[in-house]
Amino acid sequence: MGKPANTRRKQGGQFAPGVSGNPAGKPRGARHKTTLAIEALLEGEAEGLTRAAIDKALEGDTTALRLCLDRIAPPRKDNPVCFTLPTIESAADAVAASSALLAAVAAGEVTPDEAGRVMALLTAHKNLVETGDLETRIAALEDKK
Repeated sequence: MGKPANTRRKQGGQFAPGVSGNPAGKPRGARHKTTLAIEALLEGEAEGLTRAAIDKALEGDTTALRLCLDRIAPPRKDNPVCFTLPTIESAADAVAASSALLAAVAAGEVTPDEAGRVMALLTAHKNLVETGDLETRIAALEDKK
């Protein structure tokens, strides 16, 4: 007798998508035994370990200092982009804002990468403005009927 159809392997040796070789496997949210052991060892020691790391950092231990500073002020993932952007209330305003953004890139005020991220925001905002405009126009047409 063979295995049930839902656990059979494909010809290449992999299981079908969404089907595990062990349907009764580890439940969602289950934690690894190593993680549990480490947490058990550290339980109640966080304050003392933190104080020791701070003391070592104050004594000049650069590794401890880096550890402490990374917790106090983690590195930023990105920086604010500062340039003048016109108000956007219509699709035409979005075109003007896009032109202002391209001019800022050309002037070296904004990097192309920053401009790409801002352009994604402009595009999303333009879509919201257009959707709101369409909603208003549809409501006006329905009121006429």
